[in-house]
Formats: sequence, structure tokens, C-alpha cells
Amino acid sequence: MKMFSGWRRFALGVLLIFVLTHLFSVRELNSSKRVEPRKQLNKKFDHLVLGPAAGQGLSNRLQCQGSKALNRTHSSNGRLDVDGSITLVTVFTIYNSSLDRVDDKSSKTVVGDASYNKVDRSMAVLNAFINFIQVAMPQSKVIILTDPVSDLSVQRNRVSLYPIQGQIFRDNPNFHMALTFRNNKAQPLNSGFIAVRGTPDGILRAKVFLQEVLKIYASKYMSASRMLGDQLALAWVVKSKPHFDASRFAKSVAFSDDIDGTSILFLPCSLYNWTPPEGAGQFHGMPLDVKV
Repeated sequence: MKMFSGWRRFALGVLLIFVLTHLFSVRELNSSKRVEPRKQLNKKFDHLVLGPAAGQGLSNRLQCQGSKALNRTHSSNGRLDVDGSITLVTVFTIYNSSLDRVDDKSSKTVVGDASYNKVDRSMAVLNAFINFIQVAMPQSKVIILTDPVSDLSVQRNRVSLYPIQGQIFRDNPNFHMALTFRNNKAQPLNSGFIAVRGTPDGILRAKVFLQEVLKIYASKYMSASRMLGDQLALAWVVKSKPHFDASRFAKSVAFSDDIDGTSILFLPCSLYNWTPPEGAGQFHGMPLDVKV
């Protein structure tokens, strides 16, 4: 009997320790749950907050409501009127040179009984785009931004051409290619807009420069290949030149420089590659002097 009583006391002791441990664990769990909401207070909002647009009504910004621009002062006589329907804009240029009309079998594509040259293939791509839009959204419009000298003939319902003058080539006749910059120490160059002069020398020099960028991209920045790697490579190629003065990126003034034989025109992002500085959800409208 004495042995049984001792065993019972031992079992009760173990049970008591288990119950106390469990109670302390539950108490800690409850206290951690009470602290949890305080941590979440510092998190950013992960949902949309409906309300008036930030900065709405500013006189020096182009504001939008739905699909209509509220400020019409930026429009000109040559600009197309856009109503409340959906309008899709694309950029398309084609040059019908004499080379395309040469009967060169190597430059033609044969589909069934028909053959297509470079111009035919390009127009087929454009027409496929327009067909897709008009089937998916019959009431929509398509505006094609194109070069004034492009021989582009499109006779389609609800499709309009809008020729755009290339002012940077007219105002700056001596550069091979143009890049846009901003006051950002790590990523001063934005790859979203690159202009190349359409001459044999301009194309060749731009190709040499971009091949160097690609080499640096592949050797140094593949870890950032999902985003921004190309911009890091662009900055490295430009800033690595001993003569280059990177302090010019701090001022929103265009300038030119020679990078290994390629004449590059650096244009400020504030005019030629503009993005909202206010961040998502705080769009204050687009400045009226923005070109791209």
C-alpha cells in the first residue's frame, strides 16, 4: 500500500507540473495576441481608400476623372478630341523605302499562296492589333501615334492617325542617342525612354553603346534582372568613364557627353520620362509641360 501511495503522489506531482506549464503557456499566448494588434498598426495600408484625388484642381496639372481630362489647356488644334468611350493608344511607324520593293526572295515571307515583304508583315501586325481591340471592345477607339514621314495608310473605322514631330532631333542635331536622367545616386538613368537617331552612324554608335551595357548587365547585375538591372548597367557604363561629371544629374538641365565615341544627349526625366513623384495613391496630376 505504501508503494502505491508513493506512486500516486508522484503521478499527482507530474500532473500538477503539466497543468501549471500549460496554464503559463496559455497565458503567454493570450498576452501575445493582445500585443499583436499594436504591431499591425505600423503597417502600410494594403487596400484602396476611396475619395477625392490628391491635388485635384491644381491649375498647373492635367487632372483626369474617369476617361476625361479635366484640364483642356494642354490640348492643341491638332490634337484629337476624345469622348467618354475607351481609347487605346499605340505607337507604330513604317517606312516604305525602295528597298522594300526589291524582288528579293530572302526578304519575303510566304504564307500559303501569298508572299509578304517587310512592309506587308508590319502592316499585318498592326491590323491584327486593331482587329483584336475591335472584337474585344467594339465601342473603343484606337489612336496610332506615328512619324510624320511614315507612309502609313490605315482606313479603318474608329481608328485615327496622330503624326508626332520629333523635336529633340530637330533641336539637337548632333547626338547619336538620347537617355533620360534624374537626381538619383544609385539609379540616375531611366531606361524607359531611349531615342536613337535613324542614320547609319547613329544606329551603329547606339548599337556599340548598348552592347557594352548588355555586357555589364550580364556580368554584374543579373541578380537584379527581374527589375532595374538594366538601369544599373546603364549608370555603370556612363559613370565609369573618368571624365564624366555625375554631379550634372542633380540639375534638370539637358547636356551632352561623349561615351566611348557615342554622342549621348542626356534629357531630364521631369520633361522626357515623367513619372508621378508623389507615389501610388497620391497622384497630383501631370504637369502641362511634360513631353513623354
